[in-house]
Amino acid sequence: MREKWIYRRSIPTARLRLFCFPYAGGGASIYSRWQDAFADDIEVCAVELPGRRARLRETPIRQAEALVQATAGALSALQDLPFAFFGHSMGALLAFELALHLRRAGQPGPRALFLSAAAAPQLPRRHRPMWNLPDAEFLKELRHYGGTPEEVFADPAMVSLFLPALRADFELFDTYAYGGATLEDVPLYVYGGRDDVRVTPGSLRAWGEVAPGLQAVELFPGGHFYLHEQRAALIAGLRRELQAHVPGHLEVAG
Repeated sequence: MREKWIYRRSIPTARLRLFCFPYAGGGASIYSRWQDAFADDIEVCAVELPGRRARLRETPIRQAEALVQATAGALSALQDLPFAFFGHSMGALLAFELALHLRRAGQPGPRALFLSAAAAPQLPRRHRPMWNLPDAEFLKELRHYGGTPEEVFADPAMVSLFLPALRADFELFDTYAYGGATLEDVPLYVYGGRDDVRVTPGSLRAWGEVAPGLQAVELFPGGHFYLHEQRAALIAGLRRELQAHVPGHLEVAG
């Protein structure tokens, strides 16, 4: 079962794993080309959630706590190396809550946390819930949201396939409630798109209120899904920051 959760190319020389969590409706394929851009001391592990792609027949998980617990179990077999988390939008909230979960369980947590296109969790939501809208209205809002290929909307069969996972993800996102815990002693790096109308620079900087280890907030050209157009620049930034957290890096550099 665990192998369904993670897509990765085994890197025998890896000294750190980077677990990457998708945005709402997205899958592991978002990160399919990332490994080629990293040095061979970092292994990219793309997380595939239930209800999409190869797991299309599985029931999507609709609540954050349940998804965090299931994900923690799936990742446990790959924690033989130090690791870090990257998450975009909904995936950022999942990465943050998973880091909190591991700490509460007394388990090793990520060496660093990279959160993208997500407002700090303690802030009030700026947009109305989408998950319980009628199909036509939900799809209209989803089209405005961006990130979903236009061919999906043009094909009713594709819509019927992807709609359950999309609704489940937006239910998870819309009903998520921050519990008030702070994430201590974990370096945090926050990223966003300069033209993102949903996630403002101020809402990115507010992560420092719940994660005192905030190191930097960096903005890239583009909107909410800037990570596609700016993939090379984003990965270059991740590589730069990750090197400080790869075991042995400081010793080798010295």
